[in-house]
Amino acid sequence: MTNLREWWSNLSRPAQWAVLIPVALLIYALPVLNPPLITTAPGTDFPTAMFDVARFALVAIGLNVVVGQAGLLDLGYVGFFAVGAYVTALFTSPNSSLHRLPFLWTLPLAMAVTMIFGIILGTPTLRLRGDYLAIVTLGFGEIIRLLADNVTPLRGQSGFERVGTNAAGQPFFENATQWYWFTVTVIIAVLLLVGNLERSRVGRAWVAIREDEDVAEIMGVATYKFKIWAFVIGAAIGGLSGGIYAGTYAFVNNQSFDVVTSMLFLAAVVLGGAGNKAGVMLGAAVVSYLPARFSQIAEWKYLIFGVALIILMIFRPQGLLGARQHLLAKGRMAYRRLLGRGDQVSGESALAPEPTGVQE
Repeated sequence: MTNLREWWSNLSRPAQWAVLIPVALLIYALPVLNPPLITTAPGTDFPTAMFDVARFALVAIGLNVVVGQAGLLDLGYVGFFAVGAYVTALFTSPNSSLHRLPFLWTLPLAMAVTMIFGIILGTPTLRLRGDYLAIVTLGFGEIIRLLADNVTPLRGQSGFERVGTNAAGQPFFENATQWYWFTVTVIIAVLLLVGNLERSRVGRAWVAIREDEDVAEIMGVATYKFKIWAFVIGAAIGGLSGGIYAGTYAFVNNQSFDVVTSMLFLAAVVLGGAGNKAGVMLGAAVVSYLPARFSQIAEWKYLIFGVALIILMIFRPQGLLGARQHLLAKGRMAYRRLLGRGDQVSGESALAPEPTGVQE
């Protein structure tokens, strides 16, 4: 794994894109190819399973910004997912009096609303740390679910039907394969955005806060501000994934946003490797795909993933693909230049003649 990572790091940016583009095309083609090696169990639709993997991956990327990059333990991330789903439901379902917007227009609206919720939740609570922050965020997720159950316009367990349909009552996409392609496209766009943030001053501040918040604050990092940034950006991605989920399944009620779902989201991040975008997507694929691949473990998936996490924390606490962060955006390049200059100086010293005396 280390050799592969070093090989990837040594590639130039164009060479990396030359590798990534064929991989992306293969990922797009998976529902059509349906490879026998990874096909799902009988009775499970393979394109739908692939969409679930993509949906989990998008959620994991958003949660990774909060947990993996900024080091904020969020146990109630499903609350942002629920807010995004309900925004899409309220503005696209015939069961709602607000049924006026096309589905695609509700996605940026869902992101904006969840960002507001992220500010409302984060402003008073992000001065807390560790277990205290985890308890507050867990309570937020439960509050959203209970509000959906008790606020009449949100329809409780009755929920919203025909979510994401157009004016003629037809679904936005015809099948799960098209939803999968759409979600993968969204994932690529989000990865580009998050990757640029990681390489910026914001990303360096997140890593500093994650490693040691007190030291980061002493060194002049505005820790509170950057934690709000992480919370809001993570909330926006969670709302986006919730909106896509609502449009795909065309039905939203409060039963889909419980604590167990939030734990599965967190398990995907921890299992794959918090702080590593490729790692959390791998973790999301494992959490979502295995129950669809092996129907025998579907009923035991919570126990199995729980035991797997315990074993992982003992033998590989960094996850399947642990993060390897650099506080300097150009740290690797600076390090190589420094080594090159050192080698050059050493070579010049070795070739220089030894002084034989004072020259007149």
